[in-house]
Amino acid sequence: SAAGVFVCLLEYPRSRRKKGSTMERCGQRYLTAVLKVFGPLTRNYYVRAILHAALAVPAGFLLSTILGTVCLGIASGIYLLAAVRGEEWRPIEQKPRERPHMGDTIKQPPSNPPPRPPADARKRPPAEPGG
Repeated sequence: SAAGVFVCLLEYPRSRRKKGSTMERCGQRYLTAVLKVFGPLTRNYYVRAILHAALAVPAGFLLSTILGTVCLGIASGIYLLAAVRGEEWRPIEQKPRERPHMGDTIKQPPSNPPPRPPADARKRPPAEPGG
């Protein structure tokens, strides 16, 4: 049960993506601060793979915990694969929002006129009376 709490606390904070944006989970910033304190122990995926594999060994001896053992083994394999590919856990840090300057927000006006239909399509024939 303590191992389950440990795994949940380790896995809850999401890592920042290399490209794009990452949505932060509710309350993640508090656990992120805890994980940042431990530095490379929590950031390195090789360490996480070894931790998950070590937690899976004692659970494998009981029939009632065999499903948890399989899940921890799969997680260990995924972390090992990610570590081989050079990935690591990076905290999501809030960037201070910069207010845009009014001069920077105005772009150059368009240089080409907007597209218009051909001249004969713009001319409408006169409406016939009674028609």
